[in-house]
Amino acid sequence: VQLQACGGGLVQAGDSLKLACTASRLTTSTNLMGWFRQAPGTEREFVAGIRWRDGFRYYAESVKGRFTISRDSAENTVYLQVNSLKPEDTAVYYCAAAEHYHDHTIPASYHYWGQGTQVTVSS
Repeated sequence: VQLQACGGGLVQAGDSLKLACTASRLTTSTNLMGWFRQAPGTEREFVAGIRWRDGFRYYAESVKGRFTISRDSAENTVYLQVNSLKPEDTAVYYCAAAEHYHDHTIPASYHYWGQGTQVTVSS
């Protein structure tokens, strides 16, 4: 499984972006697709996840109400709509895919990773 993320950019506070992540292929073992982000000098943190089978969504508390994760099963693509961006949202955003997992919030649960897309929010 190869993941290709895109959609990042340089925006102003309050702006919106739509990130996309397309998988080269998904197997029947792929259960979860997620987005993480990592700012310089910090650990990679969970942002949002979506169960591939039924579309159930998970969100980090810090982005609830501002970010929306969705999927297009036919295109093997997961999206992250990010609204009302804040300077503290500045980070490299990574998409990831998990097969079997216990904790959707930890990077170790994910087996495949995309290359990341930079989101920079100016104040």
